[in-house]
Amino acid sequence: MPERSKVAVLISGSGTNMAALLYASRAEDCPYEIVLVAANDPAAGGLKLAEAEGVPTFSLSHKGMARADHDRAMDEAIRASGADYVALAGYMRILTPEFVSGWQGRMLNIHPSLLPKYPGLYTHDRAIEAGDSHGGCTVHLVTAELDDGPALGQTPVAIIPGDTADTLAARVLIAEHQLYSRCLAKLVSRGSSADWLLTEVRRRALALTETEERESHGAPGWQVGGKYFAHFADQHHGTPHIALLARTSGPDELDGLVESNPDAYFRPAYYGASGWVGVILNRSGLDWETVDEWLARSWRNVAPKRLTALLDAADAF
Repeated sequence: MPERSKVAVLISGSGTNMAALLYASRAEDCPYEIVLVAANDPAAGGLKLAEAEGVPTFSLSHKGMARADHDRAMDEAIRASGADYVALAGYMRILTPEFVSGWQGRMLNIHPSLLPKYPGLYTHDRAIEAGDSHGGCTVHLVTAELDDGPALGQTPVAIIPGDTADTLAARVLIAEHQLYSRCLAKLVSRGSSADWLLTEVRRRALALTETEERESHGAPGWQVGGKYFAHFADQHHGTPHIALLARTSGPDELDGLVESNPDAYFRPAYYGASGWVGVILNRSGLDWETVDEWLARSWRNVAPKRLTALLDAADAF
């Protein structure tokens, strides 16, 4: 089994969703492990459970601290744990944009409504008062705006005649415990999914001016002005890599990249002879900004002069 992704969970209270994530992680085929449970309240009940289960804990009261200072301290503890992802599980703090941006695409939250309905508090009261047929829960990526990140999954829960906020909340909590672990497992696994990686590369490649996708040797490729500037390779010629193939300045640069950082680059069969580099996508710590830079550089390498003239002029200043 591949190395499991490391997850830190932030709580403020009893930590029932944290417990659901933790016990799901004990399954042999679970792709993640909990390496830290951290709380903004040293008395949070979930800390005792985590300690009893052998999970490292960290707590720091936010009282009397500036929000930015508290977030920095939490961030330091998370990074010291070696966590790759952060799961908010009843963490009752509004996070600073700086904290959120440091975990972009790797921090998720569960919210007790079918977002975008009812962000914030009192979700069950609001669903019942509106006469909705269903409440529910949503797992989403965290962005700087409260409860507004892209949804990773939802579970509707029927509202029964006579329901109160408490009775509905009890059933939604059962759904939360099941949904959260599934969404977390899917999120941490997508970095090894050829389909997901292709979707990301395709979106970025097609955002470049006058780009079109054309298959090449049975694999996706992207052209500008009739010339290929990028290819997608899924374990091409028996390699273990899922990769973006992009143009370098030539064999010398290719050799230097592979020699200096073999965990990020490789020489692809057939393409390598022409100076193409394989940018490894299915690896820990992939920086998508680097992928964007390779796509843009490779595009510029073959794009018609009428498309690159403005870029060349801008570079001259």
